[in-house]
Order: sequence, then C-alpha cells, then structure tokens
Amino acid sequence: MKKEREKFVCQECGYVSFRWLGKCPSCGSWNSLVEEKDFPQLKGYKNKPSYKPLVEWYQENLVRKSTGFEKLDTAIGGGLVPGQVLLLAGEPGIGKSTLLLQLSDRYANAYGQVLYVSGEESGSQISIRGERIGISGKNLLVLPETRLEVLMDVIESVNPVLLVVDSVQTLYSESISSSPGSVSQVRECAFRISELCKSKNIPVFLVGQITKEGLIAGPKVLEHLVDTVLYFEGERFNFYRIVKVVKNRFGSSGEVAVFRMLDRGLEEVPEPSAFFLQERVNSSPGSVVFPYTEGSKPVLVEVQALTIQALYTTPQRRAQGYDLNRLSIILAVLEKECKIFTRDRDVFVNVVGGMQIKEPAADLAVALAVASSLKDKPTGDLVAFGEIGLAGEVRAIHFADIRLKEATKFGFKRAVLPKSVSVNLDGIEVVGVSHIKDAIELILSG
Repeated sequence: MKKEREKFVCQECGYVSFRWLGKCPSCGSWNSLVEEKDFPQLKGYKNKPSYKPLVEWYQENLVRKSTGFEKLDTAIGGGLVPGQVLLLAGEPGIGKSTLLLQLSDRYANAYGQVLYVSGEESGSQISIRGERIGISGKNLLVLPETRLEVLMDVIESVNPVLLVVDSVQTLYSESISSSPGSVSQVRECAFRISELCKSKNIPVFLVGQITKEGLIAGPKVLEHLVDTVLYFEGERFNFYRIVKVVKNRFGSSGEVAVFRMLDRGLEEVPEPSAFFLQERVNSSPGSVVFPYTEGSKPVLVEVQALTIQALYTTPQRRAQGYDLNRLSIILAVLEKECKIFTRDRDVFVNVVGGMQIKEPAADLAVALAVASSLKDKPTGDLVAFGEIGLAGEVRAIHFADIRLKEATKFGFKRAVLPKSVSVNLDGIEVVGVSHIKDAIELILSG
C-alpha cells in the first residue's frame, strides 16, 4: 500500500512545499502554509473527444440567453453562453446573494428550472429574503448543501438550465482530507463543477469570497479556470452597486453595470453616466469630468480634488478610487513643470460613485482637478483625458472618439485631450494640448 505523502500548501497562492515554512517563497505571505494530504486521483468522464477543423466551429452559433437584467447582459457580452462559468466576487454584505437570487428567478421564469445551491444559508433563510424582494420561486430549486458529491448527483438528476453556487469556498469533496476553503478543495470543487456543466451546456454562477486585500480568496487558478470574472463593488452603506467585468472570454472586459439597492432588491440604473453626474456642481473648484472606459462603452465620472493647508509637518495624500502612487507622480510633475506647489498642503482625490479607475488616461483630469482646487477656480463644463509623462508631456490614449461622443451626449461643450489625438466631432470644442503646462494655463485663464 502506497504511503500517503504529506505536503504544505499556501492558502494565498497555492505554492506547494513538502516541509512547513513560516513564509511562503512564492507570494511572501506569513503563516499561510497548511498541511494537506495527497488524495487519490479521480476518474474523469469517459467522453469521446470531439475535434474538427476550426472553420466548422465557426458555423456553430452560440445562442445567448438573457439574465433578466439588460445592462448586465450588455456588460458580459450579450447574455449567458451555454456552459459559461462566471465567478462573482465581492465584500460580505454587498448584495451578491440578492443579485443572484433575483437573476435566478428571472432566468427560471424564462427558460426552466434553476438550481440554487447555498452553503452559507439554510432554505428558510433564503425564503425570507426571497419573500422580501418578491421572488416567485416557481421553477427555482434551492439546495442547502456543502458536499460536492451530493451536488454532482443532484445536477445529474435535475439537469437545470442554470446553476448558482453560493459560495464555492463552502464546498468540499469527501475525497480530500483538507478543510473547506483550502486551496485543494476550492480548486477541485470548481474544476469538477465546471467540467460537468460544460459537458451539459449549463451556465454556472460561482460566488467567490474575497480577502481583506480585496482579492478573490483561494488559488489564482480559480480565476483562470472560469470564463468570466465579475467584481461586485460599492460601499455597504451606499445605495449603489457596480458590477465590473474583469475577465471575459465571450466579450470585452472593463464593462460595467450599475445597480441601485432598494427594499425590494437590486434595480438596474439604465444610464451609468447620468448616475455618476447627477449631483455634480459645475461651479465647484476641483471638479473635472473624466470619460472612463476599459470596455466598449465609456462612462462619465466626476474626479474631485481638495487641497487644504497641512496641519502637520508631513502633508497627507489620500485617494479614493484612484492609485495613490500615481497621484504622487502627478503632484511631482505639477510642481516641477507648472510651479504648482503642494508640499505644504494636504491633497485628497476622490472618484465619485465608488468607481475604481486604473487607466492612465485619468492623469490629465486629476491634474486639472488638483490645480483647480489649489487656485480656487472652477474648470467649467468640460471633460479631460490624457496620460501625463514624467516630463509633463500629455500622451495619446485609446478610444478618444467614443469618449467624446459620450461627453457630447450629456451636453459637454469642451474637451481637453492630447494634441496627438486627431478627432473631429460636431457639437463639442476639442482642445489639444501637448504639455501639462498648456492645459493648466488654458483652464486657469479661461
């Protein structure tokens, strides 16, 4: 009989060591290696492999089905694809279960039986929420279960049109000795569910828990395994939630869908740009509108900056929704190239609405907002976008045309953008700048 070999697996990154280590050599996490035993190899499905020329695969049309939320359909590429595996991650209490319960009910009413698996709540708890938000529940089957083998048997017998697992970290396989939520359990459970549902063309929603750093808990292979990764963002004590598509094999990433949290559940916001700008004050210094885009549709967001006299020797630098390191670079460029000094002032930057902006195209909007707040002069009704280099040059960015079309749609009359970008559009004045100093002089003198 072969002796079981013990191993230690990092619960943060999945690194495997055959002896215990205090610090993971791969990700640097402390006390993250947990002892796990090797488990027997599981027999896979004996399906006959299907292969044919790529040109024949072109002829197969993927029929997408609506989730029941129009904007969510648009964000994920037009609806759910048969066999698609989606991972929805977000903070506790943000509304993941509520969203998926509403989605499951609408999908069940349109296409047939939906299997909702909950490892965190009992059936009575789910029924209380369902009754509160008006779920009919006619074709919605609820399975409070954490054992993977039981779940696989139910999927085989029910053959649902949609599967929802809340959450994947609560499932465990009896063939693995480690506890639920460990790297081995999460990897094995996600793989076997994905393999079975893809063979049956059943779309799957997996709910993923996140760590205190805001990353999806479990091994990184979990994100590689699924087809689509969705982040459910927003402040718990705010009415609005944002679903952001981080990865999508069946559409473009970077798309967003905005929801409003009400007593009866989540409600879609039809026009995200209008939502982010609804309370903006045009005459307020330190406010600049930035056309944000990572996907196919831009969203207008308000970038706010506030500069005040520093109370302490070391001035504060705070950013909400924007990279703090990037802000430090912009402040340094403003000081050297434009003689705008903030070394004795606290600087705060906020992206209104809870949006997290990572693209460098927001540099110009942030710089203008800081200068506007420092000089106490409003920028007016304009949009701005462009990347700022260390020498102060304003570099070209992508999707300039669709950004301007979105700005024109909401009545903006002037746009400041890189001079190297050639865009002509009726209804809006396009001002090209090659250096940050030109943009600052234009705004402050206008």
